[in-house]
Amino acid sequence: MVKLIDGKALAEKIKDDIVKEIIKINEGQVGIASKRPSLAIILVGEREDSKLYVDLKEKEAVKVGIDTHLYKCVDDTDEREILEMIDCLNKDASVDAILVQLPLPAGFDTDAIIMSIDPYKDVDGFHPDNLAKLFKTCDHKNIIPPVHEAVMEILKSINCDLADKQVCIISNSDIFGKSLAHVLSCQGAKVEITNINDDKLKEKTAKADLLITAVGKPKLIKKEMIKQDAVIIDIGITKQGKEVVGDVDFNSVKDNAGFLTPVPGGVGPLTIAMAFKNTLKLYKLRNK
Repeated sequence: MVKLIDGKALAEKIKDDIVKEIIKINEGQVGIASKRPSLAIILVGEREDSKLYVDLKEKEAVKVGIDTHLYKCVDDTDEREILEMIDCLNKDASVDAILVQLPLPAGFDTDAIIMSIDPYKDVDGFHPDNLAKLFKTCDHKNIIPPVHEAVMEILKSINCDLADKQVCIISNSDIFGKSLAHVLSCQGAKVEITNINDDKLKEKTAKADLLITAVGKPKLIKKEMIKQDAVIIDIGITKQGKEVVGDVDFNSVKDNAGFLTPVPGGVGPLTIAMAFKNTLKLYKLRNK
C-alpha cells in the first residue's frame, strides 16, 4: 500500500525556521520598526489554479512574517503594462522579491516577462542569470526554483538516495524540465524528460524509480504506467468544481506505488514555503 508524503508537515517545519530567523533579525530593534521581507506577487488572468496558489501564498505569508503585495491584472492587460509594473518593482527599495504567477494567459511572452525581473529579486529562480548559475554547478547555494527545492526536501524526508536511480519527468515546460533534471542529475540520478504527447510515454514512466509529473492533466497516471514501489511526486494541480486534483489517479496507483505526494497537501504547501525561504534569502542579500 502506498505511503503518502505529508507536504504540509514538511512545509510547517520550513515556515517555523523562517519565523525564527525573522524574529532573530529583529532582536534588539527596540523602538525601531520591525524589518519584514517583502514579496510582490503579479497575477494575470483568471485561472482557478493560479488564483488558488496566490490566495494560499498570501495567507501563509502573514503567518511567517512576510509582507505581500498583490498586483492583479486582467487577461487582456497590455504586456507593456506588465513590463512597466515589473520595472517599477525592480526599482522599489521596499520590495525584496518578485513573483509572477505562472502560467501566463495565451499571448504573453513569458520569457520576456521573466527576463525583465531583476535577478536579485527573482524569487522563482527562472531568470536567465539565475538559471545560468544553476546549470553551472551542483553547489546550489544560490536561488533555485522553489518547486525544485520542494522536490529535494520530499526526497530527503523519505531517505531517497538518487544515485543510479532512473527518473522520469513529465513536463509541459522545457525550462522547468531541464532545470529540475539538472538538480536531480547532480544527485547521481539518470533523468529522462518527456511530455504527454510522447508516443513512448507509458514505456518511459514504467521504468522510473522516481516519477515526477507536472502537466495539470487530472488522473493521467494509472497503475500500468508506474514501476512497482516507485516514488511518485505529483506537481500537477487542476481545480474541478470545488475539488482540487493532481495528475495521478490515486485509486489506480495506491497498491503499486511506494510513496506518493497527495493533491492537495503534497508539493503545493512545500513549494509555497520554499518561495518564502527564497524571499528571506533575497531580503538578507539586499540587507547585508
